Amino acid sequence: MAPSLPEHLRTLSVRAAAPDDAAGAAACIHDAYQHYILRNGKVPGPMLDDYASLIPDNDVTIVEGNGEIVAVLLVKEGAEGFLLDNIAVVPAYQGTGLGRYLLELAEEKAKAAGYDSIYLYTQEVMTENRALYERIGYVEYARRIEIGLNRIYMRKQLTTGNPAGGTAAGA
Repeated sequence: MAPSLPEHLRTLSVRAAAPDDAAGAAACIHDAYQHYILRNGKVPGPMLDDYASLIPDNDVTIVEGNGEIVAVLLVKEGAEGFLLDNIAVVPAYQGTGLGRYLLELAEEKAKAAGYDSIYLYTQEVMTENRALYERIGYVEYARRIEIGLNRIYMRKQLTTGNPAGGTAAGA
């Protein structure tokens, strides 16, 4: 069952992204991540992605407010299970509960796909994100350097699904 938007965010609309949302999704992601460039001098991976090619082939959810995309969620099956590949919320909506709503939505999508866990990766310098992930049950399991970025991999066990540890039912 999909989570509900917090009451104070019910004016926003949540829907699957369409191919013509690519430019708006990229702009949202740029706004959400740009401050990290100053923090470590490197462009975060999601800012390098081509959303015109990602949207048709992945599960991408957008949140709109006043005709603008204010948040993006991209989830997919990854090499290590169900991957929360990107979550981006524009600064005006950070701290409102929208990001937590999208994290809950990602978990529901993982469960619906038959997974008992969900994983993500974040940069070492994204300390506030890491703290949120830890508060809601994600546990670090690896550190890797990829595309020149120091990444931390984290996994969260979900309350329902296949007990076989991060795999889809029947996989």
